[in-house]
Amino acid sequence: MPGLKIIPAIDIIDGKCVRLSQGDFGHMKIYRENPIDVALEFQDADLEYLHLVDLDGAKKGKVVNWKVIEDIQGKTALTVDFGGGVSEDEEVEYLLELGINQINIGSLAIKEPDKLTHWFEKFNAENFILSADVKNENVMISGWLESANYRVLDLTDQFIERGLEYLTCTDIGSDGMLSGPNFDLYKKLKERFPHLKINASGGISSLQDLERLKELDLHGAIIGKAIYEGRISLAELKKMANHPLDGF
Repeated sequence: MPGLKIIPAIDIIDGKCVRLSQGDFGHMKIYRENPIDVALEFQDADLEYLHLVDLDGAKKGKVVNWKVIEDIQGKTALTVDFGGGVSEDEEVEYLLELGINQINIGSLAIKEPDKLTHWFEKFNAENFILSADVKNENVMISGWLESANYRVLDLTDQFIERGLEYLTCTDIGSDGMLSGPNFDLYKKLKERFPHLKINASGGISSLQDLERLKELDLHGAIIGKAIYEGRISLAELKKMANHPLDGF
């Protein structure tokens, strides 16, 4: 059984590395002025993956922070999944040309499901991740600002039929709160979709959380605030990256 992928996160607003609490743009903390420095620190810790989010793009419905994306792709060897406002074929084409590994699609999957299906067919489904941001299992869209009136299980069902292979589910109630992930939600998703590659996001605050997510046989765990606040050190993650069979 493959191990849990450790995926550190960088969220971008105005070109800076920030974190939100429960998806609230009014509760933003700037951690670093230069996201490239953060990405290089992750790489130096022997981490392989990066979850990169353009929060400006998520609000505007189009990618905004292109320079950050280009710099990270040009200056690191990280395997990057990117999200935040991707809405046009040209954006998808350019991101893939830059070497972005996968593209997260959230609001557009609700508003224009046929477009995502078209992208699955045109660019290959494995290049996309359905990004479901949920509150009480209801999907939220437009930078977590409005309810989609969709249950996450129903949305996932719809796209499984269209070829979906990857899902990242963020529990907004947990995100940025360092209170632990919503394990019941991830257990429910894994039981319903055993073959889907599921990434957990939101609330991860300790190595014990990662161990429990690994036991659920999830594909990956996205870690943000816990790293920036020193709850989980890069040294600990580096040890895990270099000795994945030793456990957490």
